[in-house]
Amino acid sequence: MMRPRILMADDHSLVLAGLRKLVEAEGEVVGAVEDGRALVDEAQKLRPDIILLDISMPLLNGLDAARQLRKLVPESKLIFLTMHATPTYATEAFKVGASGFLIKRSAASELKHAIQAVLRGQHYMTPLITKDVLAATIHPQGGPMRRPPVTALTPRQREVLQLTAEGKGTKDIATLLNISVKTVEFHKSRLMDELDLRSTAELVRYAVSEGLVSL
Repeated sequence: MMRPRILMADDHSLVLAGLRKLVEAEGEVVGAVEDGRALVDEAQKLRPDIILLDISMPLLNGLDAARQLRKLVPESKLIFLTMHATPTYATEAFKVGASGFLIKRSAASELKHAIQAVLRGQHYMTPLITKDVLAATIHPQGGPMRRPPVTALTPRQREVLQLTAEGKGTKDIATLLNISVKTVEFHKSRLMDELDLRSTAELVRYAVSEGLVSL
């Protein structure tokens, strides 16, 4: 059986270097990138069997990158490897097409099991959060009202929010997303209304609190 071709994406070079050593035991590493837009571009060129990706990545987060990858390279299996150990992110990852979900404190042996499982057409969820995901699904939490999670936003809203939080200006965002400046301003206005926020600084704090970007 041929060794699977694997593309990796993480915004930390040291993580990629360490991950490469683990992955090379299971397949051929054909590429490594450090932001979501580069991941989408490289995936289309390389057509890998497996894509390992993080959620928090510059320019385009892993969830919205995955949404695009499902359409552009549907044959590639997606495995998330992330620091986000919340049921919300795990559930959303599978909604956008993931075949596996690991967190960065998972045992190294889990990565091997995840790769083998997805190659067999199965799904893999780390046992470290499986119970939390099931509990959140069966017994949704009530309690005091809070702002909706970042996963409740539309993909375009998340893109605009992330790029704003990364310090990009309105014109830069318009160019990156190939939309008009007025459209960017519309999305920012809707974000503030829906999240009950009053300034760009508050948008940035929200994006950081949700793990979409890091300071």
